Amino acid sequence: MTAPIVGKLAPAIKLPGTGGEEVSLKDFRGKKVVLFFYPQDQTPTCTVEACEFRDSFTEFAEADTIIIGISPDSVSSHERFIDKQQLPYLLLADEKLKACKTYDVWQQKKLYGREYMGVVRSTFLIDRKGKLAAEWRNIRIKGHIEKVLEAVRKLS
Repeated sequence: MTAPIVGKLAPAIKLPGTGGEEVSLKDFRGKKVVLFFYPQDQTPTCTVEACEFRDSFTEFAEADTIIIGISPDSVSSHERFIDKQQLPYLLLADEKLKACKTYDVWQQKKLYGREYMGVVRSTFLIDRKGKLAAEWRNIRIKGHIEKVLEAVRKLS
Protein backbone atom coordinates (compact mmCIF):
# COMPACT_ATOMS: atom_id res chain seq x y z
CA MET A 1 0.00 0.00 0.00
CA THR A 2 1.28 3.45 -0.93
CA ALA A 3 1.34 5.99 1.87
CA PRO A 4 -0.47 9.30 1.35
CA ILE A 5 1.74 12.08 0.00
CA VAL A 6 1.93 15.57 1.48
CA GLY A 7 0.72 18.08 -1.12
CA LYS A 8 -1.60 15.58 -2.83
CA LEU A 9 -5.30 15.00 -2.15
CA ALA A 10 -5.85 13.17 1.12
CA PRO A 11 -7.20 9.67 0.53
CA ALA A 12 -10.99 9.56 0.75
CA ILE A 13 -12.48 7.67 3.65
CA LYS A 14 -16.05 6.96 4.72
CA LEU A 15 -16.60 5.28 8.08
CA PRO A 16 -19.30 4.91 10.73
CA GLY A 17 -19.00 7.62 13.34
CA THR A 18 -20.29 8.39 16.77
CA GLY A 19 -23.82 9.64 16.59
CA GLY A 20 -24.75 6.79 14.24
CA GLU A 21 -23.93 8.35 10.90
CA GLU A 22 -21.52 7.53 8.09
CA VAL A 23 -18.85 10.21 7.91
CA SER A 24 -16.84 11.07 4.81
CA LEU A 25 -13.80 13.33 4.68
CA LYS A 26 -15.48 15.08 1.74
CA ASP A 27 -18.11 16.35 4.21
CA PHE A 28 -15.47 18.70 5.62
CA ARG A 29 -14.20 20.40 2.44
CA GLY A 30 -13.74 24.09 3.15
CA LYS A 31 -12.45 23.39 6.66
CA LYS A 32 -9.12 22.16 7.92
CA VAL A 33 -9.17 18.66 9.36
CA VAL A 34 -6.89 17.03 11.91
CA LEU A 35 -7.20 13.27 11.49
CA PHE A 36 -5.53 11.27 14.23
CA PHE A 37 -5.17 7.51 14.27
CA TYR A 38 -4.73 5.78 17.60
CA PRO A 39 -4.56 2.11 18.65
CA GLN A 40 -7.37 1.65 21.19
CA ASP A 41 -10.01 3.40 23.27
CA GLN A 42 -9.50 3.65 27.03
CA THR A 43 -5.81 2.71 27.04
CA PRO A 44 -3.45 5.01 28.96
CA THR A 45 -1.52 6.66 26.12
CA CYS A 46 -4.54 6.88 23.82
CA THR A 47 -6.55 8.49 26.61
CA VAL A 48 -3.81 11.08 27.19
CA GLU A 49 -3.72 11.88 23.47
CA ALA A 50 -7.52 12.11 23.18
CA CYS A 51 -7.72 14.34 26.26
CA GLU A 52 -4.98 16.65 24.98
CA PHE A 53 -6.95 17.13 21.76
CA ARG A 54 -10.03 17.72 23.96
CA ASP A 55 -8.20 20.30 26.05
CA SER A 56 -7.12 22.17 22.89
CA PHE A 57 -10.47 21.78 21.13
CA THR A 58 -11.38 25.48 21.42
CA GLU A 59 -8.06 26.56 19.90
CA PHE A 60 -8.56 24.20 16.96
CA ALA A 61 -12.16 25.40 16.52
CA GLU A 62 -10.99 29.03 16.52
CA ALA A 63 -8.61 28.05 13.69
CA ASP A 64 -11.61 26.62 11.76
CA THR A 65 -10.32 23.08 12.20
CA ILE A 66 -12.25 19.86 12.74
CA ILE A 67 -10.71 17.10 14.87
CA ILE A 68 -11.48 13.47 14.01
CA GLY A 69 -10.08 10.41 15.77
CA ILE A 70 -9.95 6.97 14.16
CA SER A 71 -9.22 3.56 15.67
CA PRO A 72 -10.25 -0.03 14.98
CA ASP A 73 -12.69 0.08 17.92
CA SER A 74 -16.46 -0.12 17.41
CA VAL A 75 -18.83 2.86 17.46
CA SER A 76 -20.21 1.71 20.83
CA SER A 77 -16.69 1.58 22.28
CA HIS A 78 -16.07 5.10 20.92
CA GLU A 79 -19.30 6.36 22.47
CA ARG A 80 -18.26 5.03 25.89
CA PHE A 81 -14.82 6.65 25.42
CA ILE A 82 -16.44 9.99 24.50
CA ASP A 83 -18.78 9.84 27.49
CA LYS A 84 -16.07 8.90 29.97
CA GLN A 85 -13.50 11.45 28.74
CA GLN A 86 -15.98 14.15 27.61
CA LEU A 87 -14.50 14.31 24.12
CA PRO A 88 -16.11 17.06 22.00
CA TYR A 89 -15.15 15.67 18.59
CA LEU A 90 -16.01 12.78 16.27
CA LEU A 91 -14.52 9.33 16.55
CA LEU A 92 -14.75 7.00 13.57
CA ALA A 93 -14.83 3.20 13.76
CA ASP A 94 -12.42 1.46 11.37
CA GLU A 95 -13.16 -2.12 12.38
CA LYS A 96 -12.26 -3.44 8.90
CA LEU A 97 -9.02 -1.39 8.91
CA LYS A 98 -9.78 0.26 5.55
CA ALA A 99 -8.71 3.77 6.60
CA CYS A 100 -5.79 2.46 8.66
CA LYS A 101 -4.45 0.63 5.63
CA THR A 102 -5.22 3.51 3.25
CA TYR A 103 -3.24 5.91 5.44
CA ASP A 104 -0.52 3.27 5.97
CA VAL A 105 -0.79 3.27 9.76
CA TRP A 106 -1.59 -0.46 10.08
CA GLN A 107 1.91 -1.86 10.42
CA GLN A 108 4.09 -4.43 12.06
CA LYS A 109 4.94 -3.39 15.62
CA LYS A 110 7.22 -4.81 18.25
CA LEU A 111 6.77 -4.78 22.02
CA TYR A 112 8.97 -6.67 24.46
CA GLY A 113 10.30 -8.79 21.59
CA ARG A 114 6.80 -9.77 20.42
CA GLU A 115 5.82 -8.79 16.87
CA TYR A 116 2.23 -8.03 15.96
CA MET A 117 0.14 -5.86 13.63
CA GLY A 118 -1.32 -2.67 15.02
CA VAL A 119 -2.04 1.00 14.53
CA VAL A 120 1.01 3.25 14.51
CA ARG A 121 -0.07 6.45 16.28
CA SER A 122 -0.17 9.09 13.53
CA THR A 123 -1.75 12.47 12.80
CA PHE A 124 -2.59 14.04 9.45
CA LEU A 125 -3.48 17.65 8.68
CA ILE A 126 -5.76 18.18 5.69
CA ASP A 127 -6.24 21.64 4.22
CA ARG A 128 -9.50 23.29 3.10
CA LYS A 129 -9.16 21.88 -0.42
CA GLY A 130 -8.75 18.31 0.82
CA LYS A 131 -4.99 18.13 0.32
CA LEU A 132 -2.67 16.54 2.84
CA ALA A 133 -0.79 19.49 4.34
CA ALA A 134 1.31 17.69 6.98
CA GLU A 135 1.76 14.34 8.66
CA TRP A 136 3.27 13.10 11.89
CA ARG A 137 3.94 9.37 12.15
CA ASN A 138 4.87 7.18 15.10
CA ILE A 139 4.41 10.17 17.35
CA ARG A 140 5.14 10.74 21.00
CA ILE A 141 2.41 12.59 22.85
CA LYS A 142 4.51 15.14 24.72
CA GLY A 143 4.41 18.38 22.71
CA HIS A 144 2.60 16.79 19.78
CA ILE A 145 -0.68 18.70 19.99
CA GLU A 146 1.24 22.01 20.12
CA LYS A 147 3.06 21.09 16.90
CA VAL A 148 -0.20 20.22 15.17
CA LEU A 149 -1.85 23.44 16.36
CA GLU A 150 1.12 25.46 15.12
CA ALA A 151 0.84 23.83 11.68
CA VAL A 152 -2.94 24.45 11.63
CA ARG A 153 -2.41 28.15 12.34
CA LYS A 154 0.10 28.44 9.48
CA LEU A 155 -2.46 27.12 6.97
CA SER A 156 -4.60 29.83 5.38
